Formats: sequence, C-alpha cells, structure tokens
Amino acid sequence: MNDSKKMILKVSQGAIIAALYVVITFVFAPISFGPLQIRISEILTVLPFFSPAAVPGLFVGCLIANVLGGTVFWDVIFGSLATLIGGWFGYKLRFNRWLVPIPTVLSNALIIPFVLRYGYGMEISIVLTMVYIAVGEIIGSYIMGELLISALLKRKQLFSEDKTN
Repeated sequence: MNDSKKMILKVSQGAIIAALYVVITFVFAPISFGPLQIRISEILTVLPFFSPAAVPGLFVGCLIANVLGGTVFWDVIFGSLATLIGGWFGYKLRFNRWLVPIPTVLSNALIIPFVLRYGYGMEISIVLTMVYIAVGEIIGSYIMGELLISALLKRKQLFSEDKTN
C-alpha cells in the first residue's frame, strides 16, 4: 500500500471512530454526562491497540460530543484532553492489550473531578469523585473495552497493523 492510501486509511479510521464516539455518547446520553457517569463510548478507547488513527479520532469524537452535549468550556477542553492523553498512552502500551485501557482510566479519574469542581462549581469531594470516575471508566473502557478487543481480534484484517496478543 502506498503512502497516500495509508494516509487515507488512517484519516478514514479516525473519522469513523470520532463519529462512533459521538453517536454512542448521545445514544446513551442520560448516563454519558454528569458526575456519576458511565460513558459507553469509552469502550472505543481501546482502539489505539489496533491503530494510531484511533488517538485523534477519540479526541475529536470526545470534543464534538462535549460541545454538542452542552458541557462547559473547561469540560470541552480538559475532558477532551483527558481522552487524548489516555489514547496516546494507550497507543504507547499497545504491546499488551491488558495495559491499553489503563491510561484512559487514570487520565479521566485524575482530570475530570477537577472539571466537575471548578468548571461546574460542584461542591464535591475530589478524592471520592476520582473513585466514581475511575469506576465508570473501568466499566466503560476496561471491561467493555476488553470485550471489544476480543471481538475485533477475530477481525484483525479491518485494521492496518497486525496484533497477535
């Protein structure tokens, strides 16, 4: 495959991932926003295991979902950055599928409680909110994400990079 076809493939993958993130976020909107959330679209945060195109796709998808979801400016910025950080470090850990979701869990658990406190003015315990966010991310990103990895490993040919573990 020549370089231009590879670029088209990566841009297409990223765009599809972004669109899926937005759609899944809004299909499950009642539980996608707020201090106690399980954002089902976070299942997609394991996709950096398969392709680097997932990293910008996740970031753009989260950004669009947060803008369209009416979140405050700080949530749009820092919530999307938490997803970007998680995706980038997840891609760096792609040599082991079980490590890929961990950066997303950590980045969201460490960043989002401050967004809720200072962006939304919620009088909440930062530490307790970190636990709540981590639990939501473990369910969405880690548990459901690992199920997605298992399903997609059966269809590796959909992605440009071959993975065996």
